[in-house]
Amino acid sequence: MKPSLVWFRDDLRVRDNPALLAAVADGAAVGLFVLDEASPGVRPLGGAAKWWLHHGLEDLRGALAGLGIPLLLRRGPAAEVVAEVWGALDAQAVYWNRRYGGPEREVDAAVERRAAAEGIHAESFAANLLHEPGTVRTGQGGPYRVFTPFWKAASARPVRSAWGAPDAGRGAVLPPALSAAAAEGAEAWGLLPEKPDWAGGLREAWEPGAAAGERLLEDFASGPLRDYAEDRDRPDMDGTSRLSPYLRWGHLSPFQVRDRLLSADGGPGSSVFATQLGWREFCWHQLHEHPHLATANLRPEFDAFPWAWPQDGSDEAALADGWRHGRTGIELVDAGQRELWATGWMHNRVRMVSASFLVKNLGIHWRVGEAWFWDTLVDADAALNPANWQWVAGCGADAAPFFRIFNPDTQAKKFDPERRYVRRWVPEAGTPAYPKPVVDLGASRRRALEDLASLRADRTPNPDA
Repeated sequence: MKPSLVWFRDDLRVRDNPALLAAVADGAAVGLFVLDEASPGVRPLGGAAKWWLHHGLEDLRGALAGLGIPLLLRRGPAAEVVAEVWGALDAQAVYWNRRYGGPEREVDAAVERRAAAEGIHAESFAANLLHEPGTVRTGQGGPYRVFTPFWKAASARPVRSAWGAPDAGRGAVLPPALSAAAAEGAEAWGLLPEKPDWAGGLREAWEPGAAAGERLLEDFASGPLRDYAEDRDRPDMDGTSRLSPYLRWGHLSPFQVRDRLLSADGGPGSSVFATQLGWREFCWHQLHEHPHLATANLRPEFDAFPWAWPQDGSDEAALADGWRHGRTGIELVDAGQRELWATGWMHNRVRMVSASFLVKNLGIHWRVGEAWFWDTLVDADAALNPANWQWVAGCGADAAPFFRIFNPDTQAKKFDPERRYVRRWVPEAGTPAYPKPVVDLGASRRRALEDLASLRADRTPNPDA
């Protein structure tokens, strides 16, 4: 029996994995993961994401081994590598779950063309979004630009239930040349930091993998979900799910999460958390429509906004560096940035506050912050990361108006009233050792609003021209 190849990407799980189920149904499956940093336009992973991927692949290999399915790890341009592997296997088919970024779609299309030319059956599946891009449209047939009507329309559509794992014992026997290679791990890829090893906080905070994600989902659904509507904005409390990296890497599918929400007695928390899944969907639909989401303003009028680009040795560079490492003298911002550096994650309320401070109080381009989050977040997501930054900056879809400028001090009093979060991450706050604020919040807010007014004035037609 000729084997079938299942090509893993952002779906590192054996449960609710349509591509894996299809390969197993053929009778003999082989798994493949390709670390692709060579195909045109594919964005290289950040440091924290590489750390997570290393451990996620170890978890996937163990789960597949339990089913009797080997996992091959390769590095290079994916379209070429996938074809090389199916040739070495003499495979009859290749299956994968779809991706929605522009460069990734180009890679997938190239694999489809190569497969058709070589007589290989190629098939892809919907697995990582509840509603694929193109399926939720306005009455005029276009994409939604505002979240609330998008999610209302999406929520009215049927959604399948999650599927289980395939039966064991349906893995292929590898030819000798590949059998030895299947035992190789990702160590040679150098995904883990060594000199220095900065990942101690990540190891303490996280356990990558599907089993850990399923446990976390169960713990959340049976506990914090009930009070999620009230507690989700409190960084001083354990009120969020922390499921974002497990969804980002596909250790959990959104169908699994949705099913558990429906079965939980979560009260208002269930519907509020469902909107978070909806926002994830909305961001991926944006990326599908705008492949340059990480580099181009969705609202082109903001192309003329006077955001600063830090240059080496400039005041802006010093401000940006202080922001990155939690040395701004603004307690809530510094706490969030230090949490990020230590754990690869930051509470979502604090993400918004910190992003607003960089873009509006410091006047630095949102792309500077987006790039830092991309490198340091374990849940760095090609759609959510830039879409959320554009939301805060006021230049994206359904963006918060630019004049909505988060006051970090007010936010801290409201959401960290006993300063437990700040004290944990900024223990020197309130002492002479803590630096003075790098900007005055009131003056910098007024300057940002003046820049916005100037931008609007420049766009106002001159009737005398």
